[in-house]
Amino acid sequence: MLAVLITLTPGRQNEFIDCQTAKVSIAELPIMDVKACWNSILELLERGCRLREFTHEWLQNPKYSDYQPLFPTQAEWTIVKHVMEVLRLFRYWTLWMSKRHTVTLHPIITVYNDMFYHMDFVMRALAKKKTQWKEELFFAVKLARQKLSTYYAQVTPTAGMLQISAHILDPFWKLRSFRRWDKGMDINPDDETSYTTQSQEAFLKYVENEYCAKHRHVPDNVLETIARNNLLPCATASGSYQSSCDPYDLSSDDEEYLTANNVAVTTPGRSNHAAC
Repeated sequence: MLAVLITLTPGRQNEFIDCQTAKVSIAELPIMDVKACWNSILELLERGCRLREFTHEWLQNPKYSDYQPLFPTQAEWTIVKHVMEVLRLFRYWTLWMSKRHTVTLHPIITVYNDMFYHMDFVMRALAKKKTQWKEELFFAVKLARQKLSTYYAQVTPTAGMLQISAHILDPFWKLRSFRRWDKGMDINPDDETSYTTQSQEAFLKYVENEYCAKHRHVPDNVLETIARNNLLPCATASGSYQSSCDPYDLSSDDEEYLTANNVAVTTPGRSNHAAC
């Protein structure tokens, strides 16, 4: 509300800027949040904290004495700081994603896990608090976590295999994230129920059943046509065919590449796990 009142007219804006003269190198005005911009609330709160002193000074003008009760109390400023701490991780990841110039699909599970871990940590810290604003913050974070879980549930069934493939094929991560999630849950990565094993088996099964099955073997009638047209001189029209230069041959060392001994173990990352 104070942001609206201060920026209501050019005259008020100039008076607010005058309060900052000789105190800061660049004067600022309060801002309002934008529904379509996820980070705008955090930006609003951070700027409000920076302009706290100047807002108080602006309210000392007799013309604006009626607005003084709108100025936050010390307790309310404390609440604002806690809310900012909750929101900062979300801004970090949204900005991180928006600034990438390459594919960002492969780290999406890690991003979700980090946000889940952050909200779980906040809720654990507030779980037994009896102060009203802490109870309300706990409830707000709980609802935010439920909303994020809804998004996560909508993403994983339809794009789960795509995410697993992107993660495993990424030269930086490979199986590293899955192993860290298992470690965070005290699960042996070699167990059948581990993220590592299930993801690796799902990927290999997909490659074998969906990719190799469609591309590796060419039907006999197609081979005969190719041979007659001399489009592939090295083709032989007998049985299932695979050229020595077959570009779809994935049988070389895929499994070997995905085994534990061949996974990079020095990749940095967070030791958090997927929350359901």
